[in-house]
Amino acid sequence: MNRRVNPTSIAPPAANYAHAVLTEGASRWLHTSGVVPVAPDGTTPDDIGEQAEVVWANIGAMLDQAGMRPADIVSVTTYAVIGEQLGPVMAARDRFLDGHLAASTLVTVPALAQSRWKMEIAIVAAAS
Repeated sequence: MNRRVNPTSIAPPAANYAHAVLTEGASRWLHTSGVVPVAPDGTTPDDIGEQAEVVWANIGAMLDQAGMRPADIVSVTTYAVIGEQLGPVMAARDRFLDGHLAASTLVTVPALAQSRWKMEIAIVAAAS
């Protein structure tokens, strides 16, 4: 139902993602808002890598409630504050997706809505 599109006529992706994902026959779609690094107890870790883990845990809870799984994710948009280390953010994504390749965009921004947030992620998932 969700098929990666990586034409051989263009350069390969720069990291662990697909250039595009074609979805056919989906009957359920999940679009999240920007998922922020606030843990269930209301705390926000200081470290961006830990923030990424919280964000992916929150996304996992949303997928679970929707009856979906990480392999249903077709698109990931990550926003990270300029100057932060991006390696831990990408590593958290890769761990959560566990080999699944979705279309992925990473944008650096000067700030997010709350000063303690160093990153947030929005996803789109599709399932039959």
